[in-house]
Amino acid sequence: MTLPNKIGIIKAAIAKKEKVLVAFSGGVDSSTLAALAFAALGDNALAVTLYSPMIPQSELEYAKRTAEVIGIKHIVLDHDILSDERIRINDPQRCYYCKKQFVKKLKGVASEEGLNVIMEGTNASEITGRRPGLEALREAGSSIFTPYVDFDVSKREVRQMASYLGLDVANRPSNSCLLSRLPYGTEVTSDLLGKIETAEDLIHSLGISSVRVRVHDDIARIEVQPVDIPIIIQNRMPILSCLKEMGYPYVTLDLEGFRSGSMDEVL
Repeated sequence: MTLPNKIGIIKAAIAKKEKVLVAFSGGVDSSTLAALAFAALGDNALAVTLYSPMIPQSELEYAKRTAEVIGIKHIVLDHDILSDERIRINDPQRCYYCKKQFVKKLKGVASEEGLNVIMEGTNASEITGRRPGLEALREAGSSIFTPYVDFDVSKREVRQMASYLGLDVANRPSNSCLLSRLPYGTEVTSDLLGKIETAEDLIHSLGISSVRVRVHDDIARIEVQPVDIPIIIQNRMPILSCLKEMGYPYVTLDLEGFRSGSMDEVL
């Protein structure tokens, strides 16, 4: 099936929903979904971003700009995710509890706005392996519509769709919530997440697009793509200064390099 044909099928499926809420983070999956929803339904599509300390401020600002470019109506709601103790202690099932809260909050918004369904951007490349958040989505039943899963759209195809639609986000590296920087069982605070965000912002400013600063008690472990390791070495002093001022006496560079979900390797 050609890309335009698959896009047409998804738009037709969205149109049948008549009025939709798009769970919108500003990443490539949700941005492409928002663009398709807006193309299919216009003002009957609403993008909603739930903002909490686990989302970097830079990601929120990018989401706002992307929604404006797409043209879709967009609202941002504060979401006190750390009020749930199971998430605050970074339980290994935290993604399940987080997604349950996420669905509950968005269901309330959809009801208030008279919208029929919540559209969510999980893609077909993300339905294998350890995915506790996906279980929560499945439990939500028909209130959640996941077009990429339903129509077998991979991450690669989502990026192709974004490029086809002219979205700048097409080649933007994927990001994940800041809780993924912490070992399971670590108590999460807004201050701790803020430190991680500041450190990653500094490294991003060096021209490195994919970075994770993982925190293990008093150790900050930096993950970047192997090709970017020389940039970290060349800028070691400002990075060290930043992290030591935050209270991390030990700063390490992970020689294995950047990889998603590295905190799951110990499970």
